Amino acid sequence: MKRCTDPALDDSARRAYLKQLMQARMQNNAEASMEAKFALGEAGPVWWDDGAADCSGLAPNDTPYASWWAELSQIEQEAGLAPKRKRF
Repeated sequence: MKRCTDPALDDSARRAYLKQLMQARMQNNAEASMEAKFALGEAGPVWWDDGAADCSGLAPNDTPYASWWAELSQIEQEAGLAPKRKRF
């Protein structure tokens, strides 16, 4: 599962961090990429306060969403587990 951008970020900040992330990826700069992900809230401490666990990086069947995942058809599950694109 992947984490979303912090919705509390204002639009101009979100756009600036997203631009920083894309530039870092184009330059294959892992450190700058992680800095941008932290700024966006996609990595690092959780930004939500509803008590939900951070399931980032876990397969859906290894999370509290396992029963929901099991109810999906094989086609729906495969669509959710598409292989990661190769980065150049």
